[in-house]
Amino acid sequence: MSELRTDSREWVHRIMGSLDRMLVGIENLAVGNRPVLGGERYLTDKEVSAQLKLSRRTLQDYRNEGRISYYQLGGKILYRESDIEKMLQENYREAYMSSK
Repeated sequence: MSELRTDSREWVHRIMGSLDRMLVGIENLAVGNRPVLGGERYLTDKEVSAQLKLSRRTLQDYRNEGRISYYQLGGKILYRESDIEKMLQENYREAYMSSK
C-alpha cells in the first residue's frame, strides 16, 4: 500500500511540474503579445529603442528631424510598427562586395 502512495505522489509531482512549466510558457507568450488596434501594433519609445539598439535620445532626434513618424498623446510617444519597418527598409543598403 505504501508503494501506491509513493507512486501517486511522484505522479502528482510530475504533473504539477509540467503545469508550472506550461504556465511559464503561456506567461512569456502573453508578455510579448499585444492586442492589435485597427490592424496595427503600436510600440513605445522604450520598445523601439530596445529593438533598434538606439538610445531614446536618438529617437527624439529622429522625431525632431522628421526621420521617423510617431504619435504623441500627452507625454506618451507611440510608433506604428509598420512605420518602423518602412524606415528600416528605406534605409537599407545593399552590400556591394561579393563573397566570391
